Parts: sequence; C-alpha cells; structure tokens
Amino acid sequence: MKDIIIIGAGGVGNVVARKCAAMTSVFGRILLASRTKSKCDAIAADINQAMGVERITTAALDADNVPETVKLLREFKPALVINVALPYQDLHIMDACLEAGVHYLDTANYEPRDVAKFEYSWQWAYQERFREAGLTALLGCGFDPGVTQAYTAYAAKHHFDEIHYLDIVDCNAGDHGKAFATNFNPEINIREITQKGRYWENGEWVEIDAMSVHQGVDYPHVGERESYLLYHEELESLVKNFPSIKRARFWMTFGQEYLTHLRVLENVGMTSIEPIVYQGQEIVPLQFLKAVLPEPSELGENYSGQTSIGCQIRGVKDGEPRTYYIYNNCDHAEAWRDARAQGVSYTTGVPATAGAAMMLQGLWLKPGVYNVEEMDPDPFLKLVAELGLPFEEKINPTLAFD
Repeated sequence: MKDIIIIGAGGVGNVVARKCAAMTSVFGRILLASRTKSKCDAIAADINQAMGVERITTAALDADNVPETVKLLREFKPALVINVALPYQDLHIMDACLEAGVHYLDTANYEPRDVAKFEYSWQWAYQERFREAGLTALLGCGFDPGVTQAYTAYAAKHHFDEIHYLDIVDCNAGDHGKAFATNFNPEINIREITQKGRYWENGEWVEIDAMSVHQGVDYPHVGERESYLLYHEELESLVKNFPSIKRARFWMTFGQEYLTHLRVLENVGMTSIEPIVYQGQEIVPLQFLKAVLPEPSELGENYSGQTSIGCQIRGVKDGEPRTYYIYNNCDHAEAWRDARAQGVSYTTGVPATAGAAMMLQGLWLKPGVYNVEEMDPDPFLKLVAELGLPFEEKINPTLAFD
C-alpha cells in the first residue's frame, strides 16, 4: 500500500476518493485537498462513515501556490498526486511534484487562464525534468482523454497492423432536468466547445468554425444523436504516437436546447474570458456565469439515461481492411448508486483511479512524461472494467464515418 494525495474535491474528486478508499490493498493513507476544505470534509465524512474507518483525511490547499503545495507534499509524503483540480493548475502541481519527489497523474491537459487554448506542449516540455528526477507524470487519464487512448492502443495491439482512420465519439444521452447545465466545470466546458474545431488529416491540422460540422451517429443502446466535430486534446498525442493515422477526429453530442442556450449566452458576451469592469470591480463574464450555473457534482441524484463513448477505427490487419468499434456505456443512475456521482464524473474518476493503481503497482511507472496510449492498455482496461466501466467491441461493423 502506498499513500496518495488527491487534489480537487468536485464531482471527479469525489469518485476518485471513493474508488481509491475501497482499494485497500493498493492505496494506503489518502489525503483529499482543495481550496474549499469544507467540500473535502463532506466527501471524507461520507466515505469514512460508510467504511467504518478513517480512510480519508483532508487539508486546505491553494494549488496555484507551489511552495504551499510542496510543503503539504513533504509533510504527508505521498507516492503519487492525483490532480483532478482545474487544468489551469497542472503546471503548478507538476512543479511541486518535481520539487518534492512525487509521481504525478492528471485527467486534463494544461490551459492558461487568459487564453482559451489547450495543448500538450506545455506539459511535454517537462519530459527531461521528470526523467532526470526518476519520476513519472501520466497525462490525461480520464475517459476522453484517457480511456479513448487506451482503446486505440488496445486496437493497435490486438486488431490492427496499421490504424488509418480514427473517430472518437462521445454521447451523453442523459437528462438531468435542468434548463442549462454543464456536466463538468462550466468554465472549462464552455471554453472547450466555443473555440474553433480542429481535426488531423493527411499530416496536418484542419481548422473549422466551432460546431460547424455535424452529423447523426447511431450510438449503442442509445440510438442516433446529432454529433459535432470538436478539437479534443487526445488527438494531439494519438497522431504523434500512431503515425500511420491518416485522419483523426473527435465528435460530441449536444441537444438543441443546450445549443440554443449556449448561442444566446455567447451572443450577449457571457462566455467571454476577457475581463470587464462592473460596479468598480473587474470580473470575467464566463467566471460569473460559472458561479450561477448548477454545480456539476450536484446533478447526479436525479440524472437518468446513459453516456456512450468510444472509438470507431479503420485500418488493415494481415493485408486486409478492417473496421472496429470499442466503447463503453455508463448509466447515470448506476453511477449515482455506486459513487454518488453523475455519469460524466464517474467516467472520469474511475479511469483516474485505475491509472493511479497501475502506477503504484509499478505497471505504468517509468521516468518521464507520458500519455495513456504509451502504456500497456490490457491491465488498465481490465481494472477499469472491474471498477465499473467495462468495454464492448465490434469487429468489422458498419461505422458511422467513411
């Protein structure tokens, strides 16, 4: 057993804390830290009471403050930090891990607060520093990014000699009963989907207007849903690590009511990240909007329906063309019963727990900075299934995309 610190006490942090606490043969002491300690205390109290033993302790932490984070790491002496805080804080936490000599895992890549842009270059730049320190940094170990990359690696290992076309499809067919809400941090979610879309084709990135390309996709156990082409971070690492890929795209579903609300908010300036002065105070409209929207962690109890996320792949095996579809469906109500979380938090928290277990057991531990597809997918996907997210696969199906 090895000790860990979980940074972040939102919906994903709740799932990670619960799943890690239950794996008593892998995880020793668990410290849950966040800027808002009361959120940590509520999660810890619920888990500790249910287990009848103190598995989780808590601490207040400003993860933007590197010396403060280093101090906490040196006092607690964890083997690993699981970062499920905001992507703005990734580099600060990586700096603290390097200084304190602690392994690192996150679920989303870094993006600066003042630019609606996310890419791996900032974190990949830490490669030599982590390698020289003998530490591992595992990036993007949620579902997408994360499991989708393991699915691609699994397909390459077991079903293809070369992957040529990759389409990652993400459907949330759930209903939370709210007029407008986001399933993870509203500020990050809205920044992600309002920026220009991008996809990889024939060795270069193709840029499109936000939400301008869409088509219907038939999702297993859900049916057809309109799906929109977005840029998503795992595309950047996948085309790097699988150079045979000729085209890679990411698609996500949105309901018309959601899109109408988003369009209105965007038109009146509420999705802007440019500061404005209101009654003598400087505020960022998107941060204000986040404050008035429902907390993603509060959506779970009455959430119904399923998510369906997977990879549709074309390539060749033994000189013959092959198609392949690997996916998971997660039921929101089952996620609530298992971990007091809605499905989107659950599908992020479970893989983060599995990735942490892979690292602590030495299966995914090597000095440097890595993406999930650079690790052996088999034991990871096996554990992800045992923790609640099994995959299904179809060989040579008819795919949604040419």
